[in-house]
Amino acid sequence: MVLVTGASGFLGQHLVRYLSAQGVKVRALYNRHAPAGELNALPGIEWVHCDLLDVTGVEEVMQGISEIYHIAAIVSFDPKKRDEMLHFNPESTANIVNEALQQGIRKIVYVSSVAALGRSGDAEKEITEEEEWGESKYNSVYGISKYLAETEIWRGIGEGLNAAIVNPGIILGAGTGHDLSAQLMKIAYREFPFYSCGLTSFVDAEDVVKAMVMLMDADIENERFILSSGNYFYKEIFTLMAKSLNKKPPRYPANSFMTGLGWRMSKVMSVLSGKRTIITKETALNANMRSYYNNRKFLEAFPGFSYTPIDQSIDRMARSFIKFYKK
Repeated sequence: MVLVTGASGFLGQHLVRYLSAQGVKVRALYNRHAPAGELNALPGIEWVHCDLLDVTGVEEVMQGISEIYHIAAIVSFDPKKRDEMLHFNPESTANIVNEALQQGIRKIVYVSSVAALGRSGDAEKEITEEEEWGESKYNSVYGISKYLAETEIWRGIGEGLNAAIVNPGIILGAGTGHDLSAQLMKIAYREFPFYSCGLTSFVDAEDVVKAMVMLMDADIENERFILSSGNYFYKEIFTLMAKSLNKKPPRYPANSFMTGLGWRMSKVMSVLSGKRTIITKETALNANMRSYYNNRKFLEAFPGFSYTPIDQSIDRMARSFIKFYKK
């Protein structure tokens, strides 16, 4: 039986659907977000509640497990989530690693992030899997937490663990309307006229799932792989989103001053309304950064693999967004 942590989350749902379709028996873990709708009826999927900070609970759910896809993490750019994220992401990973070593798990595939590779602020530098972490004002708290979690995987590898790590770019795909993809779509749907001038890596959720399964089945261990369909300017992404929604694309560039003003205004509105905002000091700082990620390593390891074209990913996102947004 295969264990999937964070199975009710955005990427986790894509993975359990894929594994179910392949006839794989899965113990799917959730904590805060219980599975709903058709997820509960997926054949071969056993849904189990588990707090990954509970060592005893982790020991129990890992009984009879041979392989692990570790996805669970807190993903947030909310300053109020800082301490929780820095505690949960590394500590939960440490608990998984320790029990995997204890039980002799065959292999772990861990979902990290390109954010865990660090950001130096050098706009001309191409980032590869060999990038060494360095302290920088451009590193997000989420990135720091994922870097610390990655170190737990590498620590486990040093103690005999068989593992592979994937570092996806921003993951796009169809969802329930509450994930980051949907939040980005909402900006395009509302015809927000400004765009930041930054550039970063994007990848389809279904491609990430396929890559994870390929790594689990392959005779590859103790390696990490950047997963990216390519590096795109935010203007390109939001223009494609607007087009897929039949909305006006963004027209005006937002410089550092404007993004700085934007996060301050959003903070005030968030305090007044009590609603969460995705425009924070961190996101504003990185909005105009240009981070180039090299995706050749995975393509060289699996020459038959190809990424979904980004416009196809966004078209599928748009159809899903309209379905849930109208509700």
